[in-house]
Amino acid sequence: MIRHNTATGFVVHGDATLLHWHRRVQAWLPPGGHVEPNEDPVQAVLREVREETGLDVEVVPADRHGMHFATVERIEAPRTILVEDVHDEKVGAHQHIDMIYYTRALAEDDARPEVPRGWRWVTAQELREVAELENADGANEAPPEDVRVLGLEAIAAAGG
Repeated sequence: MIRHNTATGFVVHGDATLLHWHRRVQAWLPPGGHVEPNEDPVQAVLREVREETGLDVEVVPADRHGMHFATVERIEAPRTILVEDVHDEKVGAHQHIDMIYYTRALAEDDARPEVPRGWRWVTAQELREVAELENADGANEAPPEDVRVLGLEAIAAAGG
């Protein structure tokens, strides 16, 4: 089985996280994508969030007591790593080794940052209630379980 390394960022602002309807996957997902050659997963998640949403974000540290070394660089660890089966017409069946990060939108005020068409801020209440959200195809669909659980955890971790 072919495997690709990916990085996903749950972007949080206040009591909401940012999701979009992914037409190929047919699910509500946070921003993310493939880790490029010579890129670490933190660089990848920051780049993917910026490319997909236009937002600058910071990673919410998983380990608030992080170690620091004088001679080696330490990058932030993901909150979790998921193995996801992907069915893509171009690549065929493969898996993503998805490093999940929680990120915080760098906003100058309390208002939720504007996001491109197709993206929406989904509140903790909507995630808890397993709310069906109107997708880009005009149908109602609840986010998948992993997205709901990780989205709620991201909101709590980022102080929302």
